[in-house]
Amino acid sequence: MIGDDKEAALNTEELLATLGAVGHAQRLRVIAELYTAEQDGKRIHVSELARRLGLSRPLLYMHLDRLESAGLVTGNLELSGDGKAMKYFELVPFGVTIDAESITAAVQQDSTQQEQAAGTEAEAVDATTKGDRA
Repeated sequence: MIGDDKEAALNTEELLATLGAVGHAQRLRVIAELYTAEQDGKRIHVSELARRLGLSRPLLYMHLDRLESAGLVTGNLELSGDGKAMKYFELVPFGVTIDAESITAAVQQDSTQQEQAAGTEAEAVDATTKGDRA
């Protein structure tokens, strides 16, 4: 589960995206570097982050995109004093809890969404059928 709000339970797709995002050594290094910079009161732009991690910028962007898609980091494009575009990333506050309860909640969230979708689809079919009889 991301965050502390138990009511905002993830569905299985969101849970798997989060686990996939943190389930890679390079992405863990990215999170650690961003956290360290944040603790020091600093921000890091992509080029500096790439240098610190020893990664190419395209590879780093791939990892940052995955983290951003999972809602763990956010990026902001800013112009420097000399007019260069600088992309800064920072962590979004998150926590990941993986236990039987969070997995069950994710599966139940999916079941609820599937039932709601099936009900909406059945209503649409029913309305179409009634329209055909008129």
